[in-house]
Amino acid sequence: MQPHPNVRAVQQALDAAQACDAAGTPTAVRLLPDAVHTAAAAAEALGVEVGAIANSLIFDADGTPVLVLTSGAHRVDTTGLAATIGVTRLRRATPEFVRTHTGQPIGGVAPLGHPHPLRTLVDTALGGHKEIWAAGGVPRAVFPTTYPELLRFTGGTAVEVA
Repeated sequence: MQPHPNVRAVQQALDAAQACDAAGTPTAVRLLPDAVHTAAAAAEALGVEVGAIANSLIFDADGTPVLVLTSGAHRVDTTGLAATIGVTRLRRATPEFVRTHTGQPIGGVAPLGHPHPLRTLVDTALGGHKEIWAAGGVPRAVFPTTYPELLRFTGGTAVEVA
């Protein structure tokens, strides 16, 4: 069975970036038996702490998409983060806005593999985990990585988001 086109796009982006997991092995997208639409569900399925899940959240920043990769252990302080990045308003994007800018559905948005590069902010709290897990383009797909790798292959900016 062929993987979903979103999963292929994410794997191709990981391969192009020469992304590695915590063991230094090339990162591979894995399919879980069932969809995991929340950080808690992903953590349970993987047997890891919820804080080791990198939630990929798309925000509408004055009409421009911003990808925030946040620890599954907390919520984004949109008012504080808006001030930090210099925008008037930062709000959760609609499903249509997310799909338009990522090509991926909410619950499966990966940190990469989008049609165009997105401004990416990476939660500093993720740095406290040796291995973190991110979505792979659909709600069943995930991949392991590390905080330094996540920053490197996304071109993200480290920031406190909570």
